[in-house]
Amino acid sequence: MWDTPGMQGRSNHHASASSTAERPKVIYVMGAGRSGSTILGVALGNCENVFFAGELNQWLARSGIPPLGDPERERFWAGVRGDMAVEPELFGGATSCLERSSALFHLGKWRARRLLRARYRRVAEDLYRTITCAAGVTHIVDTSHYPLRAREVQALDGIETYLLFLVRDPQGTVASLGRDDVPERRFGVWAANAYLWLTYLLSVRVFLAHPRARRLLVRHEDFLADPEAVLRAILQQAGSSALPPDLQTLRSGVPFHGNRLIKLEKMAVEPHASTPADRSRVTALLQLPWAAVLALLRPAASASASYERPRVDLESADVQV
Repeated sequence: MWDTPGMQGRSNHHASASSTAERPKVIYVMGAGRSGSTILGVALGNCENVFFAGELNQWLARSGIPPLGDPERERFWAGVRGDMAVEPELFGGATSCLERSSALFHLGKWRARRLLRARYRRVAEDLYRTITCAAGVTHIVDTSHYPLRAREVQALDGIETYLLFLVRDPQGTVASLGRDDVPERRFGVWAANAYLWLTYLLSVRVFLAHPRARRLLVRHEDFLADPEAVLRAILQQAGSSALPPDLQTLRSGVPFHGNRLIKLEKMAVEPHASTPADRSRVTALLQLPWAAVLALLRPAASASASYERPRVDLESADVQV
């Protein structure tokens, strides 16, 4: 067994995990980048029988080779890659037209989407099955973000998909997208707001099309306010009997891809007062309709108490639409 978060002591549970491997349970985290999906994924991955796989949309793009080269991560993902048979032409960026929201605007790619879809879905399902068996778990957390990828995953008959629509205060998301102290692409205020509009339009449609019993709206601020309560709600919705982990001793594990948090071996989530992001009038006006729409989505996880912003570095991963 791999000694990774949420997998310690799982040798006694391997038989039960293997018995459910025929239909793996995938917790897919959907929404905009820089919304806190990595820290949420890490926390879930520290729960028993849950494996944090990271952003699996990058698996085909990177030919199954993780960007971080630590030995444990390389061994795990080399084993996954070795157990799969993938047509070489699917590696690289060929399947991005099925995942990225912006692909909808490229009319010339619609035919390519139709031709790739069946093969893409076979590989996606095989990847989830292979990871489930390799990790010896019942649940996989995929933080790929893209709502179009979520729609493809919804269609996989051999996968039991649980959809988390993760949202964050748009002021914080837009401010994070505009940071110039990270190596990833920087978005201006107008571009960031357009990105949020497109992401929310597609995400709401995918969310409402998913069975109510297997979907959950999660606000990042609620997770920070009462992480144990939100984690319990997610685990219960996903049919897991696991308990929330010790949030002071979280281990990042071996996710395939993610933001810089996955480089840390250990981390903690603890409340800490900080100055909120500067408010933008443009963002407040443009995102006002979505505040009303998101407030109506059900079911939704909620925190049981008010919160102070924790000392956690939020999403710094590259955002591609």
